[in-house]
Amino acid sequence: MTPSPGPWLFPAHVRRHPHVPGGPRPAAVLFDRDGTLVADVPYNGDPSRVTPMPGAREAVDAVRAAGVPAGVVTNQSGVARGLLTRRQVEDVRLRVEELLGPFAVWAVCPHGPAEGCGCRKPAPGLILAACRRLAVPPERAVVIGDVGADIEAARAAGARGILVPTAVTRPEETAAADVTAPDLPAAVRLVLDPVVPAREPR
Repeated sequence: MTPSPGPWLFPAHVRRHPHVPGGPRPAAVLFDRDGTLVADVPYNGDPSRVTPMPGAREAVDAVRAAGVPAGVVTNQSGVARGLLTRRQVEDVRLRVEELLGPFAVWAVCPHGPAEGCGCRKPAPGLILAACRRLAVPPERAVVIGDVGADIEAARAAGARGILVPTAVTRPEETAAADVTAPDLPAAVRLVLDPVVPAREPR
C-alpha cells in the first residue's frame, strides 16, 4: 500500500519560543481535541456544536501562563469518509480557538483507519509532526488525551502521556495508562508541578 501523505498542520496564531533544554517542565503540551478539549461530537463539522469540556479553558490558560507551548493533535477520519471537508475542520478549529484561545500548533490526521498512514493515533506521526513544528524534542513533550490511542501515540513518539478518562474510555485503557488524572486541570497540574504526586479521583 502506498503511504498516505502526512498530517495537516495549520498555521499558528501565537509566537513560538525556541526550546531551552533542561528544567522540570515540558517543552510542549499537546492536547487531543474531541473528548479532551471539547465534547466529542462524532464527525463534527459545525462550529456551533463545539462545547468545551469542563475545565478546558482553565487548563490551557495555565499551560500558556507557564510559558509552555500548547498544541492540538487530533484524528479526523470524517475527512477520509467523505463526511468532512478541510474547510469544516478549519472552521471547527477556529471556533475552538475562539472559546479556548490560540494554540501554537494544530496537527490533524485526515486519514481513515485502513489508509496505512503514520499519523493516525495510535501511530506517533501527529506528535512527531507537532514537535517538529515547535522545534522541541518529542521526549520533552506531554500528550493529554481521553482514550488509549492518545497514550499509545505518546509512547510511540517517546513523549509522556496522561489519560483523563471519560465515559467512553475503556477500563483496560485506564489500567494500561502510566498516569491518569480525574480532569483536565488536574492533568495540567501534574504537568506543570511534577513534584506533586498524582491523586486518585474521589
